[in-house]
Amino acid sequence: MKTREMRGYRGIKYTLFICCYVFWVSLSNLTLCVSVCVLCCADVVDTLTVDPALLLIVVGSVMFLITFLGCFGALRNATCLLKMFLGILVAVLLLQIAAGVVGYLFTDMVMERTERLMMKAIVRYREDQDLENAIDFIQKKFQCCGVESYKDWSHNVYFECSDTNPSLEACGVPFSCCIHQQNQTVLNTMCGYGMQQLEERSAGQDVFTIGCLEKIVWWAKNNLLLVAGLTAGLLLLEVCMICLAAAQISRIKKVQQQQKENAARSKSERKDSYWYPAFADFDDE
Repeated sequence: MKTREMRGYRGIKYTLFICCYVFWVSLSNLTLCVSVCVLCCADVVDTLTVDPALLLIVVGSVMFLITFLGCFGALRNATCLLKMFLGILVAVLLLQIAAGVVGYLFTDMVMERTERLMMKAIVRYREDQDLENAIDFIQKKFQCCGVESYKDWSHNVYFECSDTNPSLEACGVPFSCCIHQQNQTVLNTMCGYGMQQLEERSAGQDVFTIGCLEKIVWWAKNNLLLVAGLTAGLLLLEVCMICLAAAQISRIKKVQQQQKENAARSKSERKDSYWYPAFADFDDE
């Protein structure tokens, strides 16, 4: 029985360690990607009140701390570290659930905020090479142009459709909005010139006219199972680690209680050995 319990305890211990490692690797990569995006688009995200490099350091340090508590606590059977790890994971899980509920209840506000950020990115197009590449990638990937329509590019100083705009790209759209022809071998970077002056039906023959916000929402709805699966997998991993940490804490406390009882029993036996038993036979010699 003891051997079976020991195997179960070791299984819990090393499974928790592996889960912490997987959690650290997956979220560290995700944090790195998000932080790189923040670093590239720090001027766009007007809610960012700290230096992006500092944000990267803080997030990485917190991730290292959480996984260190879980890994070291599991290997060294430190209940204090495991309790801290358990408490932090429960708090993170509750915050994620709360964020999902708030995002669902305030969908209109989230969409409005997203639209405002995307429009600000269009305004800063050409001013940041990384941001420009990111916008071009999104427009080519989702086959869209602008935020709500291709005429949103008039908010950019280079593509503004007005008689006073001296830019050669006035009333145009970026080349990433252009529809790629099947027999086209050379990229025409001037294909979007003057497209804002055309009606949607005429412009739709050469460029994408649907906004990227609508296309992204459409993609998210069509890939809802994939997004839900990834989210559920992350939450399931967190719940698994919470259960494993709680189980290991319970096993450690059980072993400690048994050790205390054994120590008290052995102490009592040593104390009883100091007295001779009643009716003992003694040799008078």
